Amino acid sequence: MDFCGAADYSPFDCLLFDLDDTLYPLSTGIAPACKRNIDDFLVERFGFSKEKASTVRIELFKSYGSTLAGLRALGYDIDADDYHSFVHGRLPYDAIKPDPQLRTLLKSIVQRKLIFTNSDRTHAIKVLERLCLLDCFEQIISFETINPNLPNSTRPDEFPVVLKPSIDAIKTAIIAADVDPRRTLFLDDNPRNIAAGRAMGLSTVLVGQQEKSEGADYVVENMVNLPKAVPEIWIGGSDGGDQRIARTRSELDAVLAAMTVGA
Repeated sequence: MDFCGAADYSPFDCLLFDLDDTLYPLSTGIAPACKRNIDDFLVERFGFSKEKASTVRIELFKSYGSTLAGLRALGYDIDADDYHSFVHGRLPYDAIKPDPQLRTLLKSIVQRKLIFTNSDRTHAIKVLERLCLLDCFEQIISFETINPNLPNSTRPDEFPVVLKPSIDAIKTAIIAADVDPRRTLFLDDNPRNIAAGRAMGLSTVLVGQQEKSEGADYVVENMVNLPKAVPEIWIGGSDGGDQRIARTRSELDAVLAAMTVGA
């Protein structure tokens, strides 16, 4: 592996992390449970059969990015908080376990670290608490952040729901984070989100895959492989004068050794 010289500095001032299926593995089972809860929402609130509910959920996701976005776009006055409470309130959060290895990795990153998720803030906090990672991030950019006008809507289609991978969602996150996209690294498990982030000038890491997708600058099968895939996060630091972050080769070697144990 080639290492940057002592005069070099990290190209990244900030890292934007997706939450679900990025900071914890898909095998946890949260995603399938969430889909089942959405189906139950459609059954209980709209009277669909279980089979029809699943079909509607898939079609709304394909057309609008989420079931909530689709229902509101079609004129259904669905309260976002009520929807999230139903869909996320029944999730098996106890399946998410603390991840000390990931915590060590995150704590070794001295740049700003933020969460950027389509999920609501309550869900994000619960997940981060289960992972014991809440204090690793300075800000959570959530559904509420990228849909600030939704509570003020007078009709369901007045303010369309904005979510990744829409350019508007990425743009809002960049503004909310107050970052230079050219010096920001975006990590997500969804190839469509990665492509949108790259289109907005972010450097990108596709998580949970072995091969790069369109728009992915880097790929990691597991978050603990990040130091190998993107060592420039740790070497040097920001070139912002007094805000410079110094890293030596020996320090990076120590980080790599710690992160690859058990990977």
